[in-house]
Parts: sequence; structure tokens; C-alpha cells
Amino acid sequence: MMNDFRFMNKRTSVFGSLFSVIRLRSSLILSFVFCLWSLFSFAQVTSSIDSTTIKIGEQITYKIQVETDSINLVVFPEGQTFTPLEMIESYAIDTIKNKDKFSLIKKYGLTQFDSGAYTIPRQKIIVGDNTFFTDSLKVVVNTIEVDTTKQGLYDIKPIIEVKKTGSNWWKYLIITLLILGCIAALLWWFIWRQKPLSEEEKIALLPPYDRAKLALKKLDESHYLKHEQLKDYYSELTLIIRKYLDEKVYDHALESTTDELVNKLRLLKDGNQIDLSTDTIKNLESILRRADLVKFAKSAPDVALAELDRKTIDAEIDHVKEVLPEPTEEEKLLDEQYRKEQELKKQRKKVWLTVGISIFLLLITITGFSIKYGFNYVKDTIIGHESKALLEGEWITSQYGVPPITISTPIVLKRMPAPIPEEAKQQVDMTMFGYGSLLEGFHVYVITTKVKNLGENKIELEQIAEQSIKMIEQQGVENMLVKNEKFATPNGAEGLKVHGSGDFPTLIEGKKQKGEYTILLFNSGNIFQQIVITTEEDDVYADKIEERILNSIELKADEE
Repeated sequence: MMNDFRFMNKRTSVFGSLFSVIRLRSSLILSFVFCLWSLFSFAQVTSSIDSTTIKIGEQITYKIQVETDSINLVVFPEGQTFTPLEMIESYAIDTIKNKDKFSLIKKYGLTQFDSGAYTIPRQKIIVGDNTFFTDSLKVVVNTIEVDTTKQGLYDIKPIIEVKKTGSNWWKYLIITLLILGCIAALLWWFIWRQKPLSEEEKIALLPPYDRAKLALKKLDESHYLKHEQLKDYYSELTLIIRKYLDEKVYDHALESTTDELVNKLRLLKDGNQIDLSTDTIKNLESILRRADLVKFAKSAPDVALAELDRKTIDAEIDHVKEVLPEPTEEEKLLDEQYRKEQELKKQRKKVWLTVGISIFLLLITITGFSIKYGFNYVKDTIIGHESKALLEGEWITSQYGVPPITISTPIVLKRMPAPIPEEAKQQVDMTMFGYGSLLEGFHVYVITTKVKNLGENKIELEQIAEQSIKMIEQQGVENMLVKNEKFATPNGAEGLKVHGSGDFPTLIEGKKQKGEYTILLFNSGNIFQQIVITTEEDDVYADKIEERILNSIELKADEE
């Protein structure tokens, strides 16, 4: 047991090596050691745990201590980098100043809920521009012994279906409905609401005869005669009779001169189109000419004469109304049709105004969101995009295979039948979990393979990568570009990353589309693990999905 934990508190400095090398007589080696001293002596990193043996669920404290200059930035591990142990708490950094150096102490609370012997992987600490790794430490997690004579045994509880937790979509729905409701209320208030009529609108709706009578009444209430403003008085008086004649007798009465209007009235009388009396025409001619003299020749008749002219106009309006012919049925229909057309015109105006305002508000909203989030994002939000829905949906973090691979995916991976030939089943155990297929543009596979009776042979990841590429080509992928590089998971597991692009098959026979693939390969003894991800080329959401998946991968060593 002592041999297993002899590296628990090993200091990651070069002091021990320095003292042993000093004993050598070679000056060349001695100078080399002093170079190492000057290079690494600026920082010391140590790690330790407060206990090497715990019970299931019990917490141990993992401590990292860094001694460095005050000018160096120190970055400690964050997240679940202690797998297979679980970090349950990250404590604040303690700082101790020692002359011109600082001693930084970072503590973590770790635990494990399965019994067995576990190894805490080495942790990466960045000090300035240099990277240090702590030693790996072993921890034994013991089971809790239960006296079955005192503690009863119970059946395993049945599986309980858990309802999926709802998202906050209803909040956004309520906010959207409130905004739309406010816009609709404003449109109704300013456009569709039946507004109360103003005084001018009420007068405009009156028949011509009633409007003329009301105008004469308002003229009586004016102070033109009291202040001897005869020009204004006669202007209003003649305008009243001209408007009435324009609407009921001659539709150019307003713009006609006095002579033109009188001559037109005589022609209508002579043509038996309107039965105006000679006296009526004479009276109208007399008042109109007197008004012209007042307005243009600055004539000043008596106030009494002006009052008499007002009464004459009042009487002649009655005479004109009496001789007007009754409208025919055709004229009534034309008037009704005109009224309906005007009403329909108003309705169309309201509709177009509402549509125009709605489109304007929609364009303003889309423009604002496009400036903030980008046009493609707004377009995909409105129209819909499968990759975007996956990226922004609820992600699932789970473990797949034995030893388990911890991975986060937008959709839970389902167990799939392993494609193992019958003759190889005695030599190979394979478990495969996946989502999607090559034809669908995006898919993820997690494969764990255990080779039996491996003997002295070793699993070469490069050979596995070549076989994986061949299998992808056999499924119809063409023109594949292949790149290999090393890969390390967030918890320090190292493997091989094979990635590139190619022409992928689609659901439409004979049609290809540009796609990208990533294959991660890991091995430990007689076990190798694969993670395969394929996406469509130039799909920004798929790129973010892949990045998030890769950053979530954690491997756990086989404990058999």
C-alpha cells in the first residue's frame, strides 16, 4: 500500500535532481543543471490530498499550492477535470505573501459514489507562459458495511417515468402576445376606431339645403354688420348661395363669374331643366352684383340693405328647393352606389394603412435583431433551422459504454446494433450508441470496442483511423481529405483526432453535398473507443454543436 502512494506529495521542482547532479565532476553537466535551475526555479507547484482512503460519498480535499513571483498570472483547473472523481466544490484561492513571492493555495472538494480504487489524473496549471502538471494521486473508496441482521433488505424500486421539465417558452409567448396586443390596440385606436365627428364633419354630412340654412344662421350670429365689415359679410353671403347652387343646380357655380352664373340659370330656365322664376333670377343677380361692388369697388351699402339681402337669399334658397325636380330612381341608385364606393374607399385606405404600418414595424424589428444577432440568425429563427434548434435545445450529458465515455449531445444517443461479423463475435465485444446518419447531414456515434486475447499485440490508433476512413468511404463518401493530429479531453485523456471533409451522400439518390467529419480515437490496453461526428459544410450551428460536444468529452479508465 505504501508503494502505491509514494508519489502523493511529490514536489514538481528540480531541487532533487540538482543536488544529485552537483556530485558529478563534469563541468558541462553542472552548467546544464544551473541552466535548468534558472529556467524553472521561478515557480513551484505541489499537490496533495487530505486522505487516501474514504467511504462512498465522503469528501476529500484536493490541494494545489503554487509558489511564484507576483508578476505571473496563475490559472488553476476548473470544471470536472478530476474524473473519475466528481468535484462538488471549488474553494476560493488563499494567498500568502512571502517577501517578493506569493504562495497561492487552491482547494477542491472531491467525492465518488462507487467503491473501488481510483486515480485522480494529473492537473494542468498555467503559470505565466509556462504549463505545469501535478502528479496523479490514487484514492481508495470503500463500501459502507451494513449489518443485514439489523438492516432490512428491500426490493429494487421500479422505474419511475420522469416528466420532461418544461422550458420558459410560455414567458416569451406571453411577452410576444402583449407586444402584439399593444400594437393592435394602437392601430385600432388611431385607424379603425369610430372617432366622434367634429363640428365641421357633422355639418358636411348635412343635406345641401340644411347646410345653407345653418350657414345663414351662423352669419346672423357673426359681428360683421355690427362692426360694418360689409366686405366680409357679402363674401360669406354670396358663398352660401353659390355653394347651394353648385351642389343642386349648376356644378360650376363656385368658379363662375356673376354674369356666367346668371346666364347659366337663364339657360336652364329656358331649357325647362329647372323652373326658376324670373324674380328669383333677378334677385340673385342683384345681390351678386352688389356683392361684387362691395368686394372689388369698395362700395358701402347700408346695413339695413345688407340685412335685406340676407333675407332675400334665405327666401330664394327656399324657392330653388321648391322647383328642384325629385331625384329619379336611377339618380338615387347612383347616389347610393357613390356612397358605398366612398365607404369602400375609406375601408381600403384603413387596410392599406394598417398593412403599411405592420410591415414597417416588422422591418424595423428584423433590422434591429439583424444588427444585434446577424441576418442569418434572424432568418433561421423565423424560417427555422434544424441545426439551430439542436444547438439551442436542451442538451443531455450521459455516459456510454464500458469504460464509460461522458459526452454532452443535443439529443440522447440510442443503443444501436454493432456491425460485427459472426466470425468475429468471439474475439470482439462492441457497444455502439448514436443519433442520425450520414444521409441526414448531422450524426454522432460513440463506439467502444474490446478485443479479447490480444496477447502481446498492441492497438495502433493510426491503423484504426485508416479502417474508419475506409468504412466511411464504403458508405458512399467521396473525395475525402484527411488530417491527423493529437487530441486531449478536458480531463487529460489523450488520443488521436482524424478530421477533414468530403462529398457525402444525401437522401436524394445520386446527389452529393459537402460535409465535414471528425473521428476521435482513444485506447487503453485491449480497449479502443471512437467518437464519430459528421456535419454539413458551412453550417455555423453544426460547427458550434461539434465544438460543444468535443469540449464535453471525458474518459474514465477501465477499472476491471
